[in-house]
Amino acid sequence: MRIIIKYVTMLVVVATLAGCRTGGTSSTAIALPQAPDYSDSTQWYITDRQAPADVFYVISTETGDYQLADGTICHHADTYRDSTRLPMHGEMLGVDTLLSGKLNYYSPYYRQCSLHSFENDSISAACFPVALADAHRAFNYYLKHLNGGRPFVLAGFSQGARIILDLLREMDDETFGRMIAAYAIGCSITPEMLHDNPRIVAAQRADDTGVTICYNSVHDINCAIMGSGNAIAINPINWRTDGQPARLVTEPSPLRPVDEQQCDTLSVRLDPATRLLLVDGYSATDYVLPLIGKEGCYHSREIWLYRHQLRDNIALRARQFTHGDR
Repeated sequence: MRIIIKYVTMLVVVATLAGCRTGGTSSTAIALPQAPDYSDSTQWYITDRQAPADVFYVISTETGDYQLADGTICHHADTYRDSTRLPMHGEMLGVDTLLSGKLNYYSPYYRQCSLHSFENDSISAACFPVALADAHRAFNYYLKHLNGGRPFVLAGFSQGARIILDLLREMDDETFGRMIAAYAIGCSITPEMLHDNPRIVAAQRADDTGVTICYNSVHDINCAIMGSGNAIAINPINWRTDGQPARLVTEPSPLRPVDEQQCDTLSVRLDPATRLLLVDGYSATDYVLPLIGKEGCYHSREIWLYRHQLRDNIALRARQFTHGDR
């Protein structure tokens, strides 16, 4: 259990990184680290379980701003630099441990935008295309050299969720036909996005395939930092799209050993009006993200809280895709 929570400990490394910017020169002129070479095995986290299907996962924001030798502030992860690789590796390891089950797992290092960049719209707008381009190159490399024609689950969290929606939009028919499902966790999918991206098909139940799963957890609708204007969502406990509440019993914090915690009993229901997931009964206080977080917004816990349900659901959809009626 102590190993399982390691990744979420890495998720809050951003809390430390939030204080990493010390002086230096910051502007909308973007300083770029070396581009990852996806033929280099060090630019991947891979677990080959010899399974008939894969998980391709794009990590969330694990990088803070840091200062280069010339004093320039860098807003992108350096995928060859140990200090920025470490938290990325932590999330890759943790999500593989928590969610992959018996499936193969592939996760690329990429020049993701830093948490600080999202404080400034012009900086984030300049940074995001670099992260997106890396992910497209990684996904194309995966399809050509690593996937071997197997069905796959496409998954991403937060920044990674935004990225996989673009991967989904650009898929050709053959690739889309092998996609078991897309898990875009902790992001907004607006009506405009649905119009522009016909590959986004909202999940309606626990075992439909070729669909997109999305949700954003909050205590109440005023706490949201993600999910504004959401057009689709599903409850990851009962896999319903209406307001039927579901009961969840879980350890509240990924930052302490689970065998030392008393479980919370949560009520989780989807608000049909806002498509936000309303969570009542959560006791943890260590969930608020630095810089962009709000009390009552459970963005940092989107995978942890529903880890068992997500793992089981990925396995169910994979079985349905392989053996069921699609």
